[in-house]
Parts: sequence; structure tokens; C-alpha cells
Amino acid sequence: MDEAKQIADWERELLEPSGRAPSERRRRRVLAWFTAGAIVFALVVVGGPWLYFHIQGAAPKQLTLPVGPGGTTGPVNGTWKVSSPSEVQYRVQEILFNQHHTAVGTTSKVTGSMTIVGATVTSAQFKVDMGSVESDQAGRNVTFDDEIMDTSTYPNAYFTLTQPIDLTQVPVPGQVVSVVAQGNLTLRGKSRAVSFPLEAERDGAGIDVNGSLTIHFGTWGIPNPSFAIAQVGDTGTIDLLLHLVEPSS
Repeated sequence: MDEAKQIADWERELLEPSGRAPSERRRRRVLAWFTAGAIVFALVVVGGPWLYFHIQGAAPKQLTLPVGPGGTTGPVNGTWKVSSPSEVQYRVQEILFNQHHTAVGTTSKVTGSMTIVGATVTSAQFKVDMGSVESDQAGRNVTFDDEIMDTSTYPNAYFTLTQPIDLTQVPVPGQVVSVVAQGNLTLRGKSRAVSFPLEAERDGAGIDVNGSLTIHFGTWGIPNPSFAIAQVGDTGTIDLLLHLVEPSS
């Protein structure tokens, strides 16, 4: 007897009068079968995504300034170049069957420089190798490189400062300065004006710059990778932590 016919017989015996009460044993078997089905459904719909996200582990922490008391005194005139350790991340919220997780991709392949005259940042240009961005999931990396960012066609992202940043005065060692960098951000071949909130501090012989910018994917023509059971919002964040040194350092 196949499974579907057996279930139908059980349901008929329970629901249709037959002149005698169904056996307690059969009633329990039917109840157990439906209970087991409900449990399996709950495990797949709820427990599956929970287990998946917890196997991945916690998302990497957001990039922040390594604030400390150290630093050097004196002027900061000159051109400061990106050096190690520097990182850029994307952070996107993923939802799978109402289970939330932060997807994070990171790269250290960042280049560029900024020029300071007196207490003013007069120019800055930075480039990120988008093909080197990696998360903790190979499948997500393939989707990021292909459908989302098309890194074979658009291998790099860029930020170019379009307005000078007035620091008012040269910060003392250990002092954190908050500024907004007005510039053009280029992603997937499209350049858009942005206001990038940043914090900076002098760190030994270098300068550390940290910031986080929320972007709307559609503004840059970035496809949303959502599908039937997994959803991604319309926005994500770009986080950066840059360490800059003078060429002679």
C-alpha cells in the first residue's frame, strides 16, 4: 500500500462514522504522523536558516578607529599614501525565512592618497580592487563578482574628493576629528556624488581614517540579489579603515 493511500485510509477511519470507534492505536499513529510533519516543517523553515547562519558564525566586526594616546606633533603638510593595514568592507543584511544575518565582504587591496596643506585636505583619490573582495561564503563571492558587481567589466571602485576639507586646525596626537568628505563614488561603472562621514586621528607617524556610508543599490545600478526565499534590502554600507603614511615614512 503506498503512503498516500495509507494516509487517506487513516483519515477516512477517523473522520467517517463506521459503526465502531476507531482503535486508539491507529488514532495515535495518525496524530504522530501529522505531528512529525509539523516538526519537520518547522525545522526546515525556521531551524534550517538558524543553523545555516550559526554554522557561518558571527559576522566580522565593523571597522573602527584604533584610538590611542600616541602620535607625533608638528605639521601634516604633504601627500599621505594608503598603506597596510587598510581595509574596505561591504555589509548587507540578509533575511532567510525571517532569520537575519549580516553578510560581510572585505578586501585589503586599497590604494590612493590624500594631500594636506596647512589644516586643509586639498585632494584625495582612492581605488579599491573589487575582484579581491571576499566573504566567508564561496557562493556569495561568485554572485558578488558576477551578477552583482560584474567585476570582470568593472574591476575597481573609486572615490575622488571634490571639495576641500577644512580641519580648522592641525589635530593633536590622539585627537579624533570628525569631517564629511564631499566627493564622487564610482561603483559598477557609475559615478555619483556622496557625502562620506569620516573620523580621523594621528597614529604614530601615520593618519588613520574610518567611515561608513549607506548606499542605495539602485543609485549605482547594482542588481538586488534577492530571490524567492532569501531577501536582501535595497541598501548596504561601505565601511573603510585606511592607514596613511607619508612617502618618506
